[in-house]
Amino acid sequence: MIDRDTQKRIVDMAAGREPADLLITNAKILDVFSHEIVESSLAVGAGRIVGMGDYEARETLDAKGAYIVPGLIDSHVHIESSLVSPKEFARAVVPHGVTTIIADPHEIANVRGLDGIRYMLDATRDLPMSVYIQLPSCVPATGFENSGAVLRAEDLAQLIDEEYVGGIGEMMNYPGVVAADKDVLDKVYLGISRGKVVDGHSPAISGRELNAYAASGIKTDHECSTVEEMHERLRQGMYVLIREGSAAQDLEALVKGVTDRNFRRCIFCTDDRQPEDLLTKGSIDNNIRKAVRLGLDPVLAVVMASLNAANCYGLKGKGAIAPGWVADFLLVDDLADFNVRQVYVDGVKVAENGVTSIKLADADDSTVTDTVHIQPVTAKDLEIKLPCPRANVISMLPHSLVTKAEVRDVRPDDMGLFQSRNNPGLLKLAVVERHHAIGNVGVGLIENYGLENGAVATTVAHDSHNIVVCGDNDADMLAAIKDIEAMGGGITLVREGKVVCHLPLPIGGLMSDRSAEEVAAQLKSMVEIAYRDFAVNPENEAFMALSFMTLPVIPEIKLTDQGLFDVRKFDYISVCAE
Repeated sequence: MIDRDTQKRIVDMAAGREPADLLITNAKILDVFSHEIVESSLAVGAGRIVGMGDYEARETLDAKGAYIVPGLIDSHVHIESSLVSPKEFARAVVPHGVTTIIADPHEIANVRGLDGIRYMLDATRDLPMSVYIQLPSCVPATGFENSGAVLRAEDLAQLIDEEYVGGIGEMMNYPGVVAADKDVLDKVYLGISRGKVVDGHSPAISGRELNAYAASGIKTDHECSTVEEMHERLRQGMYVLIREGSAAQDLEALVKGVTDRNFRRCIFCTDDRQPEDLLTKGSIDNNIRKAVRLGLDPVLAVVMASLNAANCYGLKGKGAIAPGWVADFLLVDDLADFNVRQVYVDGVKVAENGVTSIKLADADDSTVTDTVHIQPVTAKDLEIKLPCPRANVISMLPHSLVTKAEVRDVRPDDMGLFQSRNNPGLLKLAVVERHHAIGNVGVGLIENYGLENGAVATTVAHDSHNIVVCGDNDADMLAAIKDIEAMGGGITLVREGKVVCHLPLPIGGLMSDRSAEEVAAQLKSMVEIAYRDFAVNPENEAFMALSFMTLPVIPEIKLTDQGLFDVRKFDYISVCAE
C-alpha cells in the first residue's frame, strides 16, 4: 500500500508535472487487458507504472524493440522442493522473470510446524520478489503417518492475518472435506472468513464429491491430469493451475483444453521443481515456452502467467502494465522463445541476462536444523514376512506421481521372508519415522524403480518427510539410513555398505545451505550415477519420484511409517494379498 505523498508523486509524474524515475523507449508493451501490443515508451516511478507515451525521466533505457510484459507469477510452488534455501531459490528464478510466487511451505511445516512457517516468512521477506505464503492445511497430510508437527485451525490462526499470508495451502484431505470433517472445514473456513484463497488438491474426484469440495470454498486445483478433469473444475468455478514440474508434468495434456472462452480461469504453476531445471529450463517462463510450442497463443500464455494468477489470488495492482499498477515487469526478446533480458521489481532492476543483480542476505535457519531423530534401525525392522504367495505392490508409472496398486506373485526364502534376489523386478521400500524417534518403520514392495545392487535413501519424502529408503538388500538400506542420520538429512546412494555419493540437506532435511549451482551440479552427478551405476529406471526422476512414494493422498497406493496405504480405500492394507 502506498502512502498519500507517494500517490501524489505518481499522479504528478503521470500528468507530466514531475519527471519519471525511468523511461523505457522503443518498446513493445503487452496490454493484458485488450491483448494488444502497443509500440510506445513506458514511464516508471515510485515503484509503479506511470504511463505510456512521451515523458521526461531521470533515467532513460532503450529497449531496442524488446517486449515489455508483466512479471510472471508462480501460482503454486514448494520452495523446499528446489532443495535450496529461499534466498537461493529467488536467485534461481528471478532472472527467469518470476516476480511473485504463491508458496506453500507444507514441507518444512511437516518437519517444524509453526517454526517452519515462520522461518519461511522471515527468509522470504526481503527477497527481490514478492512471496505470499499459504498456510499449510495438512500437517500431517493424513492421520495415517507421523510428521514433525500437527497443525490445527487454531494454530494456523496465529499467522492468518500476517501481511504476506495469502490464505490456506492445498487441502489434500479431500475425503475430509467431502465428509464435512470439522477439523478440516475449520481450516477452510479460517481462510474464507478472512477473504483469503484456499487452495485445492483433488485428484480424480468428480460428481457430487467435487461439488462438495468446491462448495466448501476451495478455489483452485493443480492436480488435473486430463482435459475432462480440468473442464469439470472450470465448470465448478474453480481456477485450474496447469502444472509443469520436474516430476509431474501436466501441461502438454491440459493445454489442449484451454480455449478463448475458459482461459481466464487457467493459470500456471510449477509445484515441485529441482535446481538444475530452475537454472537451465526456468520456471513459469518454461511453462510459457512449452505452451506456445504446443499451440497456445503467446499473448494468452502471458495473460495466464500474470493477470489471471493475480486475479485468482487477489494480488491488487499486480499482473499488468497499466498506470498505477506495481512496476513488476520484464523485457523479453519475443513472446515465443521468451528469452528474458531484464527483470524489474517495484521499478528496480533486479536481474539482467540471466543473473540476479542485487545482493541477497542470508536468513537465520537455526530453528529448522537438527531435524533427524531416529531409533536405531536393524535388519529385523526391514523384514517383510510373506505367509502367502501373492503380495500387494506399489507400481510406479512413468513421469507420474500416481501409482498403480498391483498384486504380484512372490517367492519367499526358506524363512518365509521377502528377498529381492528371489523376485526380479521387485524391491523393498521402507519409511522410517525421523522426527520424534518413536521407532516406526513401514515396509512394502515396489516395482518399476529399477534399482540394482544398492540402496537409495532421502529425507525428502512427501509430505511428512520421514526417511524413505529403497534397496535390493538390507545391508545397504541400513547403511543408507545411517548416512542420512549422520548428515542431518539429505539424499544418499549406497553400495556394498559404502556411501557412493550424497547430498546433505541440513535445513529441515529438505534444503541445502549451499548455492543453487552447487546443489544442481551435485544432484546432476548423483542422478547420472543412479541411472548408470544403480540401474534406476530412466523413465522416472531418480530421487524426486521416490520421494512421492510416501504421499498417501495421491492414488492408488503408497507407504508411510505406519504401513502400506491404499489411497482408494483410505486405509492400511497388508503386504500379503491373501
